[in-house]
Amino acid sequence: MNHTAPLSTPPRRTLRTVLLALAALGLASVLYLVRGMLFMAAPRCMAGRWHGCLDTFNGVVLVTLVAIPLALLLVWALARRRRGAGVDARSAWRISLAEVGMVHGTLPFVWMTMMPGSGAGIVPGRFSLVPLRDLVTMGPLGIAGNLLVFASLGFFAPMRWTALASVPRILALGAGCSVLVETAQYVFQLDRVSSVDDVLVNATGAALAALASRRWWRTKAPEPSELPQPSPAAVPAG
Repeated sequence: MNHTAPLSTPPRRTLRTVLLALAALGLASVLYLVRGMLFMAAPRCMAGRWHGCLDTFNGVVLVTLVAIPLALLLVWALARRRRGAGVDARSAWRISLAEVGMVHGTLPFVWMTMMPGSGAGIVPGRFSLVPLRDLVTMGPLGIAGNLLVFASLGFFAPMRWTALASVPRILALGAGCSVLVETAQYVFQLDRVSSVDDVLVNATGAALAALASRRWWRTKAPEPSELPQPSPAAVPAG
């Protein structure tokens, strides 16, 4: 018996099952941790009230989680459409998941960062341009939240576009998007402090997320099998 023979890799279906189980476990853990927030926002969101639902962090988190099945359905629909256009199954699913994941994972955080404070429209815009000065006042929760703002963008963008399959480019993309958000906070006088530290942490979160998805990056131009195939021209009857 050869004891030096490498172990056989598990079947792809088994690996997918394990990954799905881990994803479900992770989602269940998140739901358990934020259950208090969800219970607070659920009554107003279920009643269709704007105030107390989409203008609160709790309500946005609840709506984001409830929308996960719709997001998965959209991924399936996009992948099916691409497969019908001649794209191979693997590329169709990867591209569709990346597109929906970027939007679903980024929009709620941007929405929360753009929520006006109690003095919005009254208090003039404030900014802080000294690096690392505000970082010590964010606290662990604030740092974690800022890391997640553009994490989905950093994770999925290299999977969708070859041109973004680079950590420096994702870092620049995260920083650019963060600068736009911080500028909007200042211009619209949302009673928030536009801080350079927010930009640094947002960009870092995008870069770290990009590293986590590196094995799935799109690092080459689309192959012929990934491009929509033209329908054959009709041959006139002789």
